[in-house]
Amino acid sequence: MPTLEDIRQAARELEGRIHRTPVLTSSALNERFAADLVLKAELFQKTGSFKVRGLLTKLLRLTAEERGRGVVTVSAGNAAGALAWAARDAGVPATVVMAATAVPAKIDAARGYGATVELVEGDLMAQYERIRDERQLTGVHPFDDEDVILGHAGLGLELLADRPDLDTVLVPVGGGGLISGVATALKLLKPAIRVIGIEPEQADVVSRSLAAGVPQKLLTARSIADGLAAPVCGTRNLPLIQQYVDDVVRVSEDALLEATRLVMSRTKLALEPAAAAPFAALLEGLRPEGVTAAVVSGGNLNVAKLAF
Repeated sequence: MPTLEDIRQAARELEGRIHRTPVLTSSALNERFAADLVLKAELFQKTGSFKVRGLLTKLLRLTAEERGRGVVTVSAGNAAGALAWAARDAGVPATVVMAATAVPAKIDAARGYGATVELVEGDLMAQYERIRDERQLTGVHPFDDEDVILGHAGLGLELLADRPDLDTVLVPVGGGGLISGVATALKLLKPAIRVIGIEPEQADVVSRSLAAGVPQKLLTARSIADGLAAPVCGTRNLPLIQQYVDDVVRVSEDALLEATRLVMSRTKLALEPAAAAPFAALLEGLRPEGVTAAVVSGGNLNVAKLAF
């Protein structure tokens, strides 16, 4: 299990390389939900997503031989852009495996940072593993990796440094990379804090994994919140979620859409549906206690999906 010093060391390695993102407030959202809310605005992070925290941490810790082979990851979009950016910064060739149905803006972003993009059909993880092995590339898993988890955990350190009065933190959930890191940092610093994960009903692999007690795999995982539509729960992520996360709740597609429109209209933040997941849970009746932080992360919004 990661220690607090492990997390702090990873955060030190990222100093000066990524943004310290702001914590914002909205009186309109506070009034709408009768709550004291703060928003950790990770959509202002490098590449528009928290993903750079973990993926850059991983890249910085690779050996010269691993870097020399080039790196590869698999992603719905945000991890692709994050790895492409980090690899360009480090002078490392990068390949990203994405679904042929991925958001075009996210494909373009990865290519714009200089990565080779492989658009594939079928099982994304199987295709990723095939390309990794055939080309002898260094695999960088987008969430099931200890260094990636440690990198993401730095977000938790920042949250409590900026708002030590927090009582509850709401975290969007995909494969478990962000919440496992953030929850570990938060609970090690402030054991009484509540951490609640929010995932789409149509991509609820973490909820299913918690119920089964072992990581599960979905045959299909499709949601308007494409950044949360991971088909698997990480083997390294699940034990941390079991230990440090108080609850994981599912939200509907309709709530994700409504929450995205609501937060955009009240805050003018161009967030994507994955980032609106905490607010979808609030719309569907979640009532956390005390001062509540919602992690807002995501870039390259596909506005057409929102059907304004």
